[in-house]
Amino acid sequence: MTSSTTIGSNGTTVSPLMNDTMSNNSSTNSTNSATGSTSSSSSSSASNTTGAGLQSTFLQLLVTQLQNQDPTNPMDSSQMTSQLAEINTVTGISQLNTSLSSLSTQLNAGQTSQAALLIGQKVLAPGNSLSITSGTETSFGVQLGAAASDMQVNVVNSAGQIVNTIDLGAQPAGVVPVSWEPVDSSGNPLPTGTYTITATGTVNGVAGTGTTLTTATVESVVQGTNGAPSLALSTGSTVPLTSVAAVL
Repeated sequence: MTSSTTIGSNGTTVSPLMNDTMSNNSSTNSTNSATGSTSSSSSSSASNTTGAGLQSTFLQLLVTQLQNQDPTNPMDSSQMTSQLAEINTVTGISQLNTSLSSLSTQLNAGQTSQAALLIGQKVLAPGNSLSITSGTETSFGVQLGAAASDMQVNVVNSAGQIVNTIDLGAQPAGVVPVSWEPVDSSGNPLPTGTYTITATGTVNGVAGTGTTLTTATVESVVQGTNGAPSLALSTGSTVPLTSVAAVL
């Protein structure tokens, strides 16, 4: 047996069955709402860790602000719009950095393949230690950043004495290869050994120096600190691929 409940003074009645149904629906909706909020919150926190997630959240905040503002006294949304533009800029820069990093990796891989072709080849690379075999012609080079009106190369022995000065005369900017029969200033053959060379002269009207280049054989290719390939030379030194001045 059921009884009715009277609502208001006009005699409207509601049955207990309807009351129970409304209560159950209200309880169910509250539970679903809470569950949905928890799920939405978890999903939102996961997606907000990326630039795209921040942008989406910012748009939601902007739309919510516009929907809930007082039509007679609207809020200034220019600052939010400006911040949204900044987020777009940061996201774009991040994507550009990723693309450039990928491109750099590909370029380094291509350079490594090209450098491998130099294994066993003789090259001119920065250095000042010159190995001389008595009676055998040797080669080296000088690299100039600007044209020189006069350039000389001093050859120094292990005792620190200048045993010869090679006059190269006027030379243009760039790499100047030199083939030289190892003799002293009197024309006598120099003994076999290791010598040091320095390049001095006149550049743009003032005293200047040049970068000395020595001959070495490429033994292997190694990866440099920045990922670019470097060459391990027979002289025991390792130089970046970009520093090789000439292939002999």
